[in-house]
Amino acid sequence: MRKSTPDGPPDRLLALSDGVFAIAITLLVLDLSVPRGLDGAEYRRALRELLPDLGAYALSVVVLAGFWRDHRRIFRSVRQVDAQVVSLTVLGLGVAALLPFPTRLISDYGGQAASVAIYAAAVAALGASHLALVTVLTARPWLRTGAVVDEGYRRYALDMAATVAVFLVTIPLALTIGVAAMWWWLVLFPVKYALGRRDREAPHR
Repeated sequence: MRKSTPDGPPDRLLALSDGVFAIAITLLVLDLSVPRGLDGAEYRRALRELLPDLGAYALSVVVLAGFWRDHRRIFRSVRQVDAQVVSLTVLGLGVAALLPFPTRLISDYGGQAASVAIYAAAVAALGASHLALVTVLTARPWLRTGAVVDEGYRRYALDMAATVAVFLVTIPLALTIGVAAMWWWLVLFPVKYALGRRDREAPHR
């Protein structure tokens, strides 16, 4: 591979990433509200109606926090960035900033299969941008510190690939069986656990 030209340390890129993720999470909260001037019965009804909003908010906070954590881990051993690393990071941040929109769809139209498919597509796109970033950094050791072990990046890539696959599969499932396709997301829990266990056992093999 032709050696790319480093374009400086990743500090400003990480600061931008932290800001975008923080703003995206903040935007999720703006849709949570209860009207004023309600009597007791109306107030309780408004709280019940708020439950889908809270569920969608919690889901997206977990998703965004997970991707932010993984992004920090990916850059932990990066000492230089190049144009492609910057482009892929900005692309991922654009998708992260977009996530409040499909979150609103899940909240307001959670019974519609299209809402589930759109949400899954957004998360898959965010995961794909991170997967592409890991792939580029794996192939460009001159951008990383000498202490980095390539196996660590390969494990990141496997983890991201699993996330992308699960959410991509959700799209046709949602269009076929409807909103029940969201239960498919639970597959990620045993998958992530298995990958994490493999990482913990790796030094002993």
